[in-house]
Amino acid sequence: MGRKYEMKKRFLLFLGIGLLVLGLTACGTTSHQSTTARLPHASKYEPTLFFHGWGSSYRAEEQMAHSLVNAGLTKTIMRATVSKHGKVSLAGQFREGDYHPIVEVDFKDSRNSNPRQWGRWAKATVVTLQQKYHLKKFNVVGHSMGNMAIMYYLLDNTSKLPKIQKQVNIAGHFDGILGMNDEPNQMKLDHNGKPEKMQADYKTLLQLRKTYPKNQITVLNVYGDKNDGSHSDGSVSNASSQSLRYLVSSRAKSYRERKIVGPNAQHSKLHNNIQVDRLLIRFLC
Repeated sequence: MGRKYEMKKRFLLFLGIGLLVLGLTACGTTSHQSTTARLPHASKYEPTLFFHGWGSSYRAEEQMAHSLVNAGLTKTIMRATVSKHGKVSLAGQFREGDYHPIVEVDFKDSRNSNPRQWGRWAKATVVTLQQKYHLKKFNVVGHSMGNMAIMYYLLDNTSKLPKIQKQVNIAGHFDGILGMNDEPNQMKLDHNGKPEKMQADYKTLLQLRKTYPKNQITVLNVYGDKNDGSHSDGSVSNASSQSLRYLVSSRAKSYRERKIVGPNAQHSKLHNNIQVDRLLIRFLC
């Protein structure tokens, strides 16, 4: 009886050790895959990150992302989900030789109204991708509050992070929102795009006139006009969107604006607008 007991005890001991080793090996493999990916020619990869608007999600980015896939820019769409605490989890992965993947960024706390926090989340996303894929450069597309994520990201010290090559701003409320701190046809811009009246966030963004990367970023600013006399997309005046020019044009590699006109130029429809898709294809492909 004692001998059988000893044999059973040894068997359970060896089994426990074996399972522990197997578990540690599996954990080590998972950890490695989550932190780094060995892709040849890492410097060739130039992903495009999409940032959605306030109260929205990655679903607002779907049509634009798929239009780029259909145009032949990439075959890869992956997602970066950012918790309210800034933890980033990635779903999907870059594919070898597919140098222009799309990353749909999904902010879970999308009703947070602090633009600086959105900038921190954008930075957390970029840092995570840099650690995993050793990125050197990337592009950004923002809609509505997603533009503030980009702008406040740029306000941060990004010298050690991958470089933005192309920046697309869609329906940006850089100097106010209608009904909150702006009204139709009230905002005036001078010949340089400088607003006569500046909101608090815009005053903060003025730092970019000195720190925006010099001759590095090609900028496309897209805004909507419902053509109803308000000179707005229904939520943001054209002047507020166009005030981006004063912030970045003197330092950008190039800066251009495109106005979308008509009912489908309404603020929340711009990310599902075929004309916007075509502009993105021409600009990014």
